[in-house]
Amino acid sequence: MQANLTPENGQTQANDLIKDSDTANFAKDVMEASQTVPVLVDFWAPWCGPCKQLGPMIEKVVREANGKVKLVKIDIDQNQAIAGQMGIQSIPAVIAFVGGRPIDGFMGAIPESEIKAFIEKVTANAPANPNDPAAQIEAALEQAKAAMDAGDFGSASQIYAQILQFDPQNDASIIGIATIHHKMGNEQNARDTLAKVSEEGQQSAEFKSLDSALKLGEEAAALGGSAKLEADVANDPENHQLRYDLALAYNAEGEKLKAAEHLLHIMKADREWNEDGARTKLLELFEAWGPADPATAKARRMLSGLLFR
Repeated sequence: MQANLTPENGQTQANDLIKDSDTANFAKDVMEASQTVPVLVDFWAPWCGPCKQLGPMIEKVVREANGKVKLVKIDIDQNQAIAGQMGIQSIPAVIAFVGGRPIDGFMGAIPESEIKAFIEKVTANAPANPNDPAAQIEAALEQAKAAMDAGDFGSASQIYAQILQFDPQNDASIIGIATIHHKMGNEQNARDTLAKVSEEGQQSAEFKSLDSALKLGEEAAALGGSAKLEADVANDPENHQLRYDLALAYNAEGEKLKAAEHLLHIMKADREWNEDGARTKLLELFEAWGPADPATAKARRMLSGLLFR
């Protein structure tokens, strides 16, 4: 699986945001261009006083939109045919095109705040531009997730690496690579990679889930495997600490429901044990597994059944 990321020529994009056009080029500059990004058409004339007020403001707001919208300026004195076709009777007049057709507009020299609100409304209702780098990265992240879900860690890793070439601080990709390390048993690499996530990225559910999973793994590593602990619990079934340790070992081995069952057993026998430690640890497991994991849903039902019976 290969992501389709293409470099963006920032200078060309900036120069292409605002342009003068005419009747002959209207189809290319407006109809075709609006297939990928909303295009505002400003109908004006040199003798129009309000046009001179609106022009600089709308150009400023379009530049500040950073490529979310383009502006095409049409002098109606030089292009009466297209102005007539669009039904322009008073200027300044601005019409927004999306997907090759007009969708909204306004007349007169409105304040800058209203221009911003108009552009926000137009861009919010417009389909995503497939050539926009942000849209490309989003699509690539979806491809990487699909590869991860299919167990194709190699393809997922390549896609994440490709995204990071374009956006070195893409937290989703960093977490994705750390997750791959974790799933492949490279815990130290996972921890080192996760340390590169920004403070903002650390608030995400994906970061918290992996961080919890790594901490749980570290706890379990000191306990050894489940085999000896199973025997110990069989010999001393009321020893809650042994059962708690066995739950951690089961979780580390992927036996999620077994881990939950043993923690629930402790809660049923002694809710106050270790300051409600069994329930606290079970909630940590839920965070590590993630809300979409079937084990989380089933264990939550088991927990609710115990608490509210």
